[in-house]
Amino acid sequence: MRGRLTLPARLRLRRKSDFDAAYARGRRLNDGFFTVIATANELGAPRLGLAVAVRAAGGAVARNRLRRIIRESFRLNQRSLPALDLVVSVRPKAREVPAQTLRDSLAALWRRLAEAAPR
Repeated sequence: MRGRLTLPARLRLRRKSDFDAAYARGRRLNDGFFTVIATANELGAPRLGLAVAVRAAGGAVARNRLRRIIRESFRLNQRSLPALDLVVSVRPKAREVPAQTLRDSLAALWRRLAEAAPR
């Protein structure tokens, strides 16, 4: 049986210092919908942080929709990702497209991260 694919607190970036470290030392990947900032961690598992701004995503309903899509995509792909701290931010074009387009975009970014990581 495969392990549970949940998103517990230990797999989330929660402290400002974690976000600051990612912004300072991280490598940026982006497409038209998302920017992912990745920096290595020593925890042996990837961690996710979200930066979904009102300016880019709109009102609370739209922001929460985008957050749910990002978390679900990360949850489903976490096993294929290397040990990185990831901060995902949303670009304004993301609020205008269907959820499946956003899922495909995130899957492509996760693949790029997995391929670029040293083995």
